[in-house]
Amino acid sequence: MSVVLFDLDGTLVDTAHDLGLALNLQLAKHGQPTLPHDAIWPVASHGTSGLLALGFNISLADSHFEAMRLEYLDLYQSVYTNNPLFMPGIADMLAALDSKGIRWGIVTNKPRRFSVDLTKAVKLADSSLFERAACLLCGDDAPQPKPAPDTLLMACAAMNCRPEQCIYVGDAERDVEAAKAAGMKAVVALFGYLAETDKPHEWGADAFINTPAALLENLSCCD
Repeated sequence: MSVVLFDLDGTLVDTAHDLGLALNLQLAKHGQPTLPHDAIWPVASHGTSGLLALGFNISLADSHFEAMRLEYLDLYQSVYTNNPLFMPGIADMLAALDSKGIRWGIVTNKPRRFSVDLTKAVKLADSSLFERAACLLCGDDAPQPKPAPDTLLMACAAMNCRPEQCIYVGDAERDVEAAKAAGMKAVVALFGYLAETDKPHEWGADAFINTPAALLENLSCCD
């Protein structure tokens, strides 16, 4: 396996604090009680739709969903680089991949307007995550984000590799679905933003890791 691709939120970077801050700002704006971090953590990788469902009990089918989504994104714009941190163990794991000459990139559903500056804000050794990654593909870089395979296939083109040479590491069911649709191996990061109701072992992944270090130990299982 020559290439490792990663999801961003909840896999490489812990963004839940800033995602939750934006949601709580929006709740307060609408006169609603704010939510504790423990309630927000499990849905942090489910995007704006998951956060609005948690905070306001609305879905894509609601007539005012789009207005609420845009309002949330504007609030998130003001806080999204406040406190992004590597998930525990990620910095060491990425450094180990670099030392082994294993190329890696990022494929996220996060819009590019947030992804670039966020990855620049997280430092890996003397450079940023953005500078060290071989590619960064975002949810709005293709007509369809994950679980469609489009952005994963675009990452292959950017890195001049075939899908069968790649594994994709993520913490959501759509990550596994996208990897399989693209013809890649899928690894579930069990240390990510998983809710108690999630059933990752039923998602059809090729491997599961409890820590970032375990990825290094299990790369061969995906060959």
